[in-house]
Amino acid sequence: MLNNKKIVVVLPAYNAGKTLEMTYAEIPFDIVDEVVLVDDVSKDNTVEVAEKLGIKHIIRHDKNKGYGGNQKSCYNKALELNADIVVMLHPDYQYTPKLIPAMCSIIAGELYPVVLGSRILGKGALRGGMPYYKYIFNRFLTFSENVLIGQKLSEYHTGYRAFSKEVLQSINFNVNNDDFVFDNEMLSQIFMKNFEIAEITCPTKYFEDASSINFSRSMKYGLGVLRVSMIHRLHKWHLIKSKLY
Repeated sequence: MLNNKKIVVVLPAYNAGKTLEMTYAEIPFDIVDEVVLVDDVSKDNTVEVAEKLGIKHIIRHDKNKGYGGNQKSCYNKALELNADIVVMLHPDYQYTPKLIPAMCSIIAGELYPVVLGSRILGKGALRGGMPYYKYIFNRFLTFSENVLIGQKLSEYHTGYRAFSKEVLQSINFNVNNDDFVFDNEMLSQIFMKNFEIAEITCPTKYFEDASSINFSRSMKYGLGVLRVSMIHRLHKWHLIKSKLY
């Protein structure tokens, strides 16, 4: 706990058998109370590794539900466990768990209800091996989203996020897309509810066993992101009514 706030770390896992132990070893259990791992029908030994590590809460999907579908199971379980702060951490060791205390202290101290680990603040993304085309893609999409949504985030596409219980209970994340655009729909919902978001500089690692989507999936994701941002703007102007809000 931190300031009497229960902290639950959720791990949306898919083929994370080679990196899960490294990720788990860096989780600061002096403040983290529970860990939830949701396995989205991995083809490797992710679940076996999780059991060996002693992770108490392991959810196994019967069929692959996608990245967004995995997160839905993560957040619903965390709320079921009465979490006050929920940290979403990829188990592929691309993001360091060592930032969890800093991210959670911002929420526990009631400074901001949401904290993102940004790869773009500073020079962590390119230094960590982010492909240059992904960096340019990231910057273009983030600029477009900031204009359409009316915010000033450095990055909308990080997979390292911490939320207060109140935020998760206030938005209907269960209606979101089950693919990667889930992340952007969630941020759109958070801004629509007038919650503020803090960012913290986050180093990142790109290596063979770290998860990544290919170019064609990236293009599909990019179009989805622009669509979400446009829907956000049109809903705010009362020109359409979206189920997201």
